[in-house]
Amino acid sequence: MINKEELLVFALSKFTRFGSKRFTLDDFAHEMGISKKTIYEQFKNKEELIQESLFVLIKKLRIEFNKSIEELQSNPILAIIDIYKIGLDSFKSFNPSFIFGLKKYYPSVYNSLVEFRTKELNKIIKSLLQKSKDKGQIRNNTNIELFCELYLNRLELILFSSNNLHDQYPVNQLVEHIIVNSLRGIATEDYLEKNNYLLDSH
Repeated sequence: MINKEELLVFALSKFTRFGSKRFTLDDFAHEMGISKKTIYEQFKNKEELIQESLFVLIKKLRIEFNKSIEELQSNPILAIIDIYKIGLDSFKSFNPSFIFGLKKYYPSVYNSLVEFRTKELNKIIKSLLQKSKDKGQIRNNTNIELFCELYLNRLELILFSSNNLHDQYPVNQLVEHIIVNSLRGIATEDYLEKNNYLLDSH
């Protein structure tokens, strides 16, 4: 007997690969070897299935983000890099049509994803940047709000454009050019002297 968690993990892998509109409940039932009735016993409709499968991903990301923050308390800049590496690793298998399909056909689900990024993730990153500033790791005149808006808040526009960067470059290279180099630009000389090797290897 397949449990609900297994259904959600499988659903997420298929929706993100083929798109939320293109991958139907008939496809889902066929590939899982179950009836559509079984699906409807667990979820009232396709939108709820997509929503709950996305919540599984968000829950997993929260756990991994918190683990990284805890392990890198003394070096918040490395925690920021780690968080984006985790995020990019999780989204590298996403077909851009999944994001665009959510926006067009399932706006409430799309809004849940946007809310996670704009509220929860944004709050985490700003907090880590403030800790970095308090520790003298980034320059005191850094405008954290502006920095996030310019370099971090528009990642999905860059990554999930029609020219999908995930298809062209490995995650480590994307992290290096989008995140690490941006953070180097606001890091203090003292921090870079002591930690540049860590930034290169992280």
